Amino acid sequence: MRVAVLGAGSWGTVFAKVLADAGNDVSLWARREAVAEAIERRHRNDDYLPGVRLPDEIDATSDLAWALRGASIVFLSVPSQSLRGVLADVRPALEPDAIVVSLMKGVEEGSGLRMSEVLRTVLGLPDERIAVVSGPNLALEIAREEPTAAVVASASLDTAMRVAATCSNRYFGTFVNTDVIGTEFGGVLKNLIALAVGIVVGVGYGDNTKASILTRGLAEMSAFASAFGAQPDTLAGLAGMGDLIATSESPRSRNNRAGRLLGQGYTKDDVLRTMDQVAEGLASLDPVLALAAARGVDMPICSQVAQVITGTLDPRDLAPHTASDPLPVGE
Repeated sequence: MRVAVLGAGSWGTVFAKVLADAGNDVSLWARREAVAEAIERRHRNDDYLPGVRLPDEIDATSDLAWALRGASIVFLSVPSQSLRGVLADVRPALEPDAIVVSLMKGVEEGSGLRMSEVLRTVLGLPDERIAVVSGPNLALEIAREEPTAAVVASASLDTAMRVAATCSNRYFGTFVNTDVIGTEFGGVLKNLIALAVGIVVGVGYGDNTKASILTRGLAEMSAFASAFGAQPDTLAGLAGMGDLIATSESPRSRNNRAGRLLGQGYTKDDVLRTMDQVAEGLASLDPVLALAAARGVDMPICSQVAQVITGTLDPRDLAPHTASDPLPVGE
């Protein structure tokens, strides 16, 4: 099958490798021509994946229309706040029956829309032509072909199964469901909890504090997602708990790293200047809290992360799991 991946950062490049290793012909679009040329000529993307050789089946280009030509499935991996602008150029070049898949884990600022909702709004696609992929997927580990699994979700089970079959290979396994809301929000919310874990690690707290935040954080994620119609079981699976563990515990996690810098006293602007890639949790925090307020969902951990970022809370005082317990006694 001919497929396209739009976005040649670490995750987009790795997913192009996953698709090529699953037997597909892959076109990979990079915004910067120099990145596309390096991948096309040297089969490497050293800016994001140093030392990793990419399969010959990946054709890289900075020509968006060329990347989309003949692609029956299009995977998007761009910063969430850039998606709408990219889609304006995608729409006229998209194949008539193509499925569009979000690999992104963010909420759009201003609108509060999930990435699949942005796809539907801008591209005018029916829900059965939209899917999302999420799970505990740290790019460098997958590039090294360490075994992992992900969830593919779509309103259409047939679509989810078709996308899953396209990206399954010997080291990348897939599960399917129809809970797009839960799968997407799991990927978004775990970034916020990972920021909190990173903050307490940066402060110097140990495993007890981390475990408390992870446990209460999962409850916070589940309450929020359920308020928007997610199935509770989704947040207990790969797209929720699995992704939360990987993102919160790994030093390779951008959100974990951003949190550690905040815990060490860096400002948000300092963190953004220091990071070489986007930490989606920083961009998603405010729109998620706005959505929570609109539905009356209490999110003490995320709220205290926001206070740390604005400088109204000392990072050493981030301990909402001891100050608030919204679940029944015995949880």
